[in-house]
Amino acid sequence: MMRRLLPMLLLMSTLPAIAQAPPAPNPDEPVHQALRQLKATMAKALNERDLNTIVANVTPNVVFTTMNGDVCHGPAEIRAYFDKMLNAPGHIVKNLTVSFEADALTDLHGGDTGIAYGSSNDHYELTNGQVFDIHGRWSCTLVKEGDRWLIANFHYSANVFDNPILNKTKQWATWAAVGAAIVALLVGFFVGRRTRRA
Repeated sequence: MMRRLLPMLLLMSTLPAIAQAPPAPNPDEPVHQALRQLKATMAKALNERDLNTIVANVTPNVVFTTMNGDVCHGPAEIRAYFDKMLNAPGHIVKNLTVSFEADALTDLHGGDTGIAYGSSNDHYELTNGQVFDIHGRWSCTLVKEGDRWLIANFHYSANVFDNPILNKTKQWATWAAVGAAIVALLVGFFVGRRTRRA
């Protein structure tokens, strides 16, 4: 009897060890770690207005589609766009803080190309005094050149039907309509009084 139970007891004693075995390591983890670092580097550079770091991490023929629909082709156009928005005379943005989050691991293709996508929570302070937060969506194509991953395409967008700028525009339109109605009532009242007197 003991001879029959002994192998069974030995098998049962190994079950917890089998159940707690760590998952097999992802062979692409070093790549994903490098891409996470690139994401953090670009967010930090944008928050600090470090245009040199931004253009140093894109390809020579990069395409960047901005939230306001501008399209920049190449590092020089990206630099000019951010300079226009953040630094140049008449610039619109006083301060900007971004935080990029990926929805999933980058889809890797052939070992030297990746497609990533996710969301961003951005805080804007404009030179006209407006302050608002935008929840954006982004997608990015990355390519490996030598031992470095670079951004070849970046597309940024926001919900055109529900965003702070649209909501403020709606508020302004509502207040303008109310103001116009009040003016019309006052004009009608005074014109009516003058007509009755005449």
